[in-house]
Amino acid sequence: MMRLRGSSSRGSGMDHNSWTNISSHPPFSDLNDINNNTCLPGQPLNASTKINSKPKTLRREHIDRYKRGDTHPVSALYQLSQVMQFQLDMKETVTTAGVTGFYFAFCAVIDGVQYKTGMGVTKKEAKAKAAELALEELIASLENDGIPSDVSVGPPPLPVRERDSTVPEVHSGRAVIERKNPIKDQVPNVVREMFTKLMDSYPEFSGCGGTVAAFVMLSPAGCEIIALGTGSSNSKASPAPTGRILHDSHAVVTARRSLMRFLYRNLLLFFSKNNALVEKSVFQQDQTTKLLSLKNHFTLHLYLSQLPKGAAQIPSQLRLNPLSISAWEVNNQIGLHAVVEGKVFSKFSSSFEQMGSHVVSMSATDKIMQWQVLGFQGALLSHFIEPVYASSIFIGDGSCSDTRGMEMAVNQRVDGITSALPLYYCVYRPHISLVSSAVPSDAHPSQKSLSLNWSHGDLLVEVVNALDGKSTEDSPFKSSPALASRLCKAAMLSRFNLVAKEAQREELLTAVTYREAKMMAKPYQEAKSVLKSYLERKGYGQWVEKPPISDHFST
Repeated sequence: MMRLRGSSSRGSGMDHNSWTNISSHPPFSDLNDINNNTCLPGQPLNASTKINSKPKTLRREHIDRYKRGDTHPVSALYQLSQVMQFQLDMKETVTTAGVTGFYFAFCAVIDGVQYKTGMGVTKKEAKAKAAELALEELIASLENDGIPSDVSVGPPPLPVRERDSTVPEVHSGRAVIERKNPIKDQVPNVVREMFTKLMDSYPEFSGCGGTVAAFVMLSPAGCEIIALGTGSSNSKASPAPTGRILHDSHAVVTARRSLMRFLYRNLLLFFSKNNALVEKSVFQQDQTTKLLSLKNHFTLHLYLSQLPKGAAQIPSQLRLNPLSISAWEVNNQIGLHAVVEGKVFSKFSSSFEQMGSHVVSMSATDKIMQWQVLGFQGALLSHFIEPVYASSIFIGDGSCSDTRGMEMAVNQRVDGITSALPLYYCVYRPHISLVSSAVPSDAHPSQKSLSLNWSHGDLLVEVVNALDGKSTEDSPFKSSPALASRLCKAAMLSRFNLVAKEAQREELLTAVTYREAKMMAKPYQEAKSVLKSYLERKGYGQWVEKPPISDHFST
């Protein structure tokens, strides 16, 4: 989820020839569909949606009783959740920046969206305050948006930002899950649908789906997958100054890079001169900062078919008192982990110290923790958009009994860092929960080294051999005879340069190399430096950096 408020505006700078020339750009050959009406981001899919209603008087009665003071805020919020059929969790979180003294902090999480934090000297008081804040926004969204509170239309629009007239209506023919379903039920369903569809289209690659990650976008129109990846390995290839090798092909890393392609696509839509294309973009622009953010009521969610490698897999029998977590900060279980040729090592283990010149990547758990602070968009995209955070993470692992490890690794390890981060960056604590499995858990032995990627709008999937970091010869999508993946750094730099041109950001086009373009993102680099220093200072270990040579390339 992005944190900037603003209204939509149309960009400029792309002429017709720029659009038609996209197909001749090898790294962008997967974007040919932008200029037609097939599979555009945000375009309606195929089914209808219907929102069930509830008795009018019941909702009105609950709201009136709460306003009169007859119902406790927490009770009123739970009553409304039953009447309006949305999922509600009261989640313990951290106190907001600038608050001194010992306070408990809670927030309401409605359909995966986190509301304002309430604080109190007791947990009961903090929960009540959090419920009051959520009720204030919910009731206002019903009454101030022109929807009388006695008219039942299902869950109200989530008031993440002020209402925007550009939010698309729900069209008949859109393949969405009915909004009455909790998002934790919707996400596995849409992942299962998409994964089954892809595997039915490419049965020869059905064995490379052992580990799956997917990004799902929830909007007023419904819930749909925008990026998907599979894989559980990383490359044996040595770093080279070409930017055309994928060194990490684990599922969540692959899905995240597919998400970045989706974001680039939507930036091209936003900065086009075609009004119809601009409206299809998921972005809106703040007139003061000129940075883009997701449109109102659009939130991002992450599905993982397995617990990610690293600290998230802390043994379930290990019980820690949350107040004494500092005693475990240098413990192998909760510290940073690295992955070498698919095998996981604690940064404090002697085995890791013996890795020598092997290519090393940080574990998937550590990367998720990093992305929930720096954003999933990365350095290059941060030139154009605010940090993109996942509002919730769903674990569809049948062998997993709790989410303690994920909570500790993703949330608790970075508690207390927000005040040191630059503007727009924060510790965004996702709602983490277990859901039903959406995909088979076993990969075929002959395809364990393969990684599949897909992004919303793609006509073809790409299959990568994770061991050499390139597309396979029989991949349905191939960007060039050299088999460089559409997810590689060189392809991302090409997309970056194209967006910079269409956004008329001439200063960004002065960057000669990939590394130079990244380092020009000053706030992002500052946030990254703060995070790494904090982790090392707290005793979790030192973040592993790729050799600089791997970023010294140009298009």
